[in-house]
Amino acid sequence: MDVLIYLIPAALGLGLIGLVAFLWALKSGQFDDLDGAAHRILFDNDSPLPPNHGDRNGREHSSPPSPHGDGAPPYAPSPASRRKSC
Repeated sequence: MDVLIYLIPAALGLGLIGLVAFLWALKSGQFDDLDGAAHRILFDNDSPLPPNHGDRNGREHSSPPSPHGDGAPPYAPSPASRRKSC
């Protein structure tokens, strides 16, 4: 029974912390727009991009230079690995 001296104030303190957190969320507008997210998912606002759209700074996209230095695409095997081994 002596433990109740500690448990009752702890329970009241946790309840008070929860109430303060709820009131803060209510005051800061966390519960203002409950249906907005549910409605936003239904509408598609994405516009299709043109085929050669470039990046955000207006530069055109280009492939990175070949690590082999021979003008091959970066995913191509290196010239050494293309040789047949005997």
